[in-house]
Amino acid sequence: MGSSSRANPKVALLMGGPSAEREVSLSSGRECAAALRDEGFEVVTVDAGDDLAARLAQISPDVVFNALHGRWGEDGCVQGMLEWLRLPYTHSGVLSSALAMDKERTKAAYRAAGLPVVDSLLADRTEVEADHVMAPPYVVKPYNEGSSVGIYIVQEGANRPPQLAPEMPARLMVEAYVPGRELTVSVLGDRALCVTEIVTEGWYDYAAKYTPGGSRHVCPAELPAEITDACMAHALSAHQVLGCRGVSRTDFRWDDSRGLDGLVLLETNTQPGMTPTSLVPEQAAAMGMSFGKLCRWMVEDASCER
Repeated sequence: MGSSSRANPKVALLMGGPSAEREVSLSSGRECAAALRDEGFEVVTVDAGDDLAARLAQISPDVVFNALHGRWGEDGCVQGMLEWLRLPYTHSGVLSSALAMDKERTKAAYRAAGLPVVDSLLADRTEVEADHVMAPPYVVKPYNEGSSVGIYIVQEGANRPPQLAPEMPARLMVEAYVPGRELTVSVLGDRALCVTEIVTEGWYDYAAKYTPGGSRHVCPAELPAEITDACMAHALSAHQVLGCRGVSRTDFRWDDSRGLDGLVLLETNTQPGMTPTSLVPEQAAAMGMSFGKLCRWMVEDASCER
């Protein structure tokens, strides 16, 4: 952390920003700011806009707590600026943030490390709308946005390719659909916390993810020991192979009819949600770590050159 001799380090907390996930980030930011104040930190919240560098120079914080989600905040951009300003910050550094935000390059890194993934490809939206670019069932999603913003599931036997909403980007990821259960594991520093199963009616979409009661979290998940162990080990490997720092969360699908062969990694989030209904705080709590202590750990873990 900064070399300040101040008893209570000054924390600039970045939230909001221009991404598609602005609202979630504001929600994360408010919760983290309140928790850090309760822990005795001086906190200045900053809605990240064009004047961010100037605002930070003015505030002169000891640490920057990054509560941004999505592009700009999660993809290495703001991290590069913080390195340039020599401000210690939370979560992952420039390279791993950029790498984890690009779902296709994430998969290449997983494959190189021997981690199980499904087949996928990148295609232009014109190709995706013109014809099936992969045999159904498959999933179409942006390859560099988080939080299930715009995801299409093309069912088995579908005659037509999906007609996409205008806000979907020009370049898309198409991946084989894996049936089964939605699992996720948080990593804190060098340890995996536990496995949560996300139980929803239908697809785990943006609303289900951020609405209390929109999905049920079973934490820790009720799974065979070998699946729990594999998820924990794979999440830690993913964190390490992508070069993540601080907190990350890796998402899995498990087709329980296929045992261990049915387990695949989907993606790693380097800026996971930090609201009370979020998965990381729940897992930390299950391990005996309060929300305040989790936020404090993140501030104390902050550094430059991550």
